[in-house]
Amino acid sequence: MSGGSGAVRLASVEDKDTARLVTGIGELDRVLGGGIVAGSTVLIGGDPGIGKSTLLMQAASNLLSHAPVLYVSGEESKPQLKLRAARCGVSGELLVMTETSVSAVEAEVDRVKPAVLIIDSIQTMVCTEVASAAGSITQIREVTSALTRIAKVNGCSVFIVGHVTKEGSIAGPRMLEHMVDTVLYFEGDRHDAFRLLRAVKNRFGSTNEIGIFEMRGDGMAEVSDPSMMFLSGSNDTGCAVTCIMEGNRPILVEVQSLLASSVFANPRRMAAGMDGNRLMLLLAVLERRAGVRTGDKDVYTNVVGGIRADDRGADLAVALAVAGSVFDKRLPERTAVIGELSLTGEIRPVSHMSNRIAECCRRGYTHIIAPRSTGVKAVEGGELITVRNLRDALKLFV
Repeated sequence: MSGGSGAVRLASVEDKDTARLVTGIGELDRVLGGGIVAGSTVLIGGDPGIGKSTLLMQAASNLLSHAPVLYVSGEESKPQLKLRAARCGVSGELLVMTETSVSAVEAEVDRVKPAVLIIDSIQTMVCTEVASAAGSITQIREVTSALTRIAKVNGCSVFIVGHVTKEGSIAGPRMLEHMVDTVLYFEGDRHDAFRLLRAVKNRFGSTNEIGIFEMRGDGMAEVSDPSMMFLSGSNDTGCAVTCIMEGNRPILVEVQSLLASSVFANPRRMAAGMDGNRLMLLLAVLERRAGVRTGDKDVYTNVVGGIRADDRGADLAVALAVAGSVFDKRLPERTAVIGELSLTGEIRPVSHMSNRIAECCRRGYTHIIAPRSTGVKAVEGGELITVRNLRDALKLFV
């Protein structure tokens, strides 16, 4: 591997050896941890057609001003690549190659010495020494191992595109994730405009960050200020707005709830954009600690915009959205709700309370319902309404 295998003091490692290559796409750099680390391997997964290839081609175009980039496609011909590049405004200086043999790719990397190598996709690549079909588990494992070796030996960064199967994993079992340095997943419906890029593994940065993009006719556009993207703008019954944290970024999201009379012996509980087990726990707390009965109702909850709200700070918003549907009542206009709900019915503070409250006020929410022990004494441009438990919060419906 480059750099030698002998032991050295960490202090003697030069900063240039750990410098990152910036892609020029802020949301992608955020998810990567600040940029591309030389010699790293990055796996980008997602449903076919969700925008993986488009995003990487745009990143490649931006990188050309700093370093050579080799784009290898096993799915498209060179004329097809040129058509997509023209649509995305990609420079004609991009090096493209249509090849499925990893040996041929390695030889070309040795010849052109790219700083970044893009493989689209891993399912089409084959290692000729392995007697199995392209896309098989054996082939994918061997090809990924070879690409990792290319990255370490040549010091180039490798991006690997992997399509997600019906089971939601890349190329069948998730055997690739431990072989690469970073794993990114595209989330969202490919028929919708917005896409979420989430890091599920990153040896060089946080896995709490997400990148948000909008698919347009000319490619993927960054959404640098997404707080209003996940709000419907309505203040109907069964709706509550909260603020979740994605890494260091506060994002406003809207939780919606709908209850219907059940025709089943066991009523249905369906949660879109949140953990279903967490929903059942919150329903149990609502019934036991606040007398809100949902045992004979089908309960459906949804987080607007396709984002996942697994943050515990959204607990109170989910509970109030369900209670609003039960009582057919709504929260006051321009109200945001933040807090974790304990099994005792107590409303507990969550991390970054001051940042969450400030984001709510910045977006024009004048009433912030928060735990009593939040540590924030006053808010600029809004009223802080503190509650001790779930029963106190339910009194705020109008």
